Amino acid sequence: MHIITHPTGAENRPPLPVRPMPHERDGRQPLPSGGRPHPQSSTTTAADSVTVEFLDQALARVVAQQIGPRGVGAIYTNSNGTFEVVALVRDAERARALLKSRCAQWALIVKDIMQPDGKPFATGSQWTASDHLDREADAVRTSRKAVAA
Repeated sequence: MHIITHPTGAENRPPLPVRPMPHERDGRQPLPSGGRPHPQSSTTTAADSVTVEFLDQALARVVAQQIGPRGVGAIYTNSNGTFEVVALVRDAERARALLKSRCAQWALIVKDIMQPDGKPFATGSQWTASDHLDREADAVRTSRKAVAA
């Protein structure tokens, strides 16, 4: 039995082809400048501020649509029970902490009024067509509590 350690004619063969560059990084790509794949300029233009303002307004509309008519003092019913809104949290950081969610923009603190020992809890469920408003929010309490929250 012969062991071939160095095949004859191996030095005359061309090197194997290298696969084309993949989309993800595999170590063959040069590092981008600034440590980011797409460096961003530090200068902002008037168009940038208009775009940011437009996006903020769009986000506010989406949040208002998700909350629906549930203000502080409102009572609503859905398939899970009948709830009274204790507080409305519009501060995104506080809502994220309450709901333990990285993307929450708002939270409701509600209590189940059908349970005798119903304790308030945070929820981020959106207003849907299956929800039914039993009592509208109190305007005075809503403005005072929503600002404080």
